[in-house]
Amino acid sequence: QVQLVESGGGLVQAGGSLRLSCAASGLTFTSYAMGWFRQAPGKEREFVAVVNWSGYSTNYADSVKGRFTISRDNAKNTVYLQMNSLKPEDTAVYYCAAALRVGIPTRQYEYDYWGQGTQVTVSS
Repeated sequence: QVQLVESGGGLVQAGGSLRLSCAASGLTFTSYAMGWFRQAPGKEREFVAVVNWSGYSTNYADSVKGRFTISRDNAKNTVYLQMNSLKPEDTAVYYCAAALRVGIPTRQYEYDYWGQGTQVTVSS
């Protein structure tokens, strides 16, 4: 049974930082690209960042480039999202997802497993 469990969300002031974690179990972690998506109230879920199986290739949404960093620790079956210089528009539920694909997929349909999400709220 595959499980993706996010943690690290919370309330932070604009300009602050948070680090999200996603612990994976029940899958061969190094076979999966890992991504982060987010869904703000009243909006569709959108791509945030992705890292390939090795950690050497990444891709980001334009809205977070230069502020967010995705990384993974294959020894711990965990993927991270370091979020700096947070803005109120970053407020959303953040989801971790796993894609059994080579490369760095950015579309939701390319992902096979999803976590339950963690809330990030950025106050102005």
